[in-house]
Amino acid sequence: MREAPHSNTRTSRRTLLRASASAVALAGAGALSAGCQSMPSATGGTFDPGPPADTGITHTERVYSRARGQDVNLVTILPKEQPPAGLPVSLLLHGRGGSAEEVTWHGWGGQLRDAVAEGKTRPFAFVSVDGGDNYWHEYPDGDDALGMLLDEIPRWLRERGLGGGDGQPWAATGVSMGGFGSLVYARRRRERGNSPGALAVVSPALFTEWSELRSRDAFTDEAQWAAIDPLRNPGAHGDVPLGVWCGTEDDRFIEGTRQFIAKADPTHADLRPGPHGPDFFQSVVGDVLGFLTDYVPKPG
Repeated sequence: MREAPHSNTRTSRRTLLRASASAVALAGAGALSAGCQSMPSATGGTFDPGPPADTGITHTERVYSRARGQDVNLVTILPKEQPPAGLPVSLLLHGRGGSAEEVTWHGWGGQLRDAVAEGKTRPFAFVSVDGGDNYWHEYPDGDDALGMLLDEIPRWLRERGLGGGDGQPWAATGVSMGGFGSLVYARRRRERGNSPGALAVVSPALFTEWSELRSRDAFTDEAQWAAIDPLRNPGAHGDVPLGVWCGTEDDRFIEGTRQFIAKADPTHADLRPGPHGPDFFQSVVGDVLGFLTDYVPKPG
């Protein structure tokens, strides 16, 4: 068993605590250049994400999402400039108030590139897409971010030579609201008989009470939220290998994360000092990559 010395989470029989951790056709894609701006935080205020971390080999393009009824940014983070055809892909889902570009500022691209070059991580790519602020589920106003992930992402990946023959993402990774969304996505994939191969959630937006979420206007009512919420449906993602990271000073989500860990018994759980925000998110990227590499399939 690998233990993180800073972690104070309860260790269950399945919980592992880790100490640290054909060219792609990108028609119309350009190198990502992201400016700095204040973003809404999960706790209702704002946080300054600061200068973007090393974004690595990152490309962005605009695509039209029928599920969302609008153009969205599709951001691809590659491990090297000329990856093999069929490179495995993990979704990378952003948090509330974020975007496909903003989530790349946490250093995923630079650390992925370096880890692959150093032989620490098997090659794979991340793909991020604008999902709005509705917690990555089927919102009744016609903006269906989850439908985009399930039905449009595979086609977009196939068109770019990514994700194998069917274009399905092999994994889902999410930050804050994106962690909530990754768990919901895995549940829907399981219900379709096509579960992903791994999940990694960082500071997942798991609320313990409906009153904390009501004002966000992301669910029609408490019943809809309760039916979707991973904390109230902790086994819905199935037996997919799952890693969970959260800061112990994350005042909004640490309690929900602790409850989820106790109920879901994830493969890997790491609770370490830190608040909810970009500094903490960046601090765990290497560990997330180390977790995911154990489950990366071979291309082809």
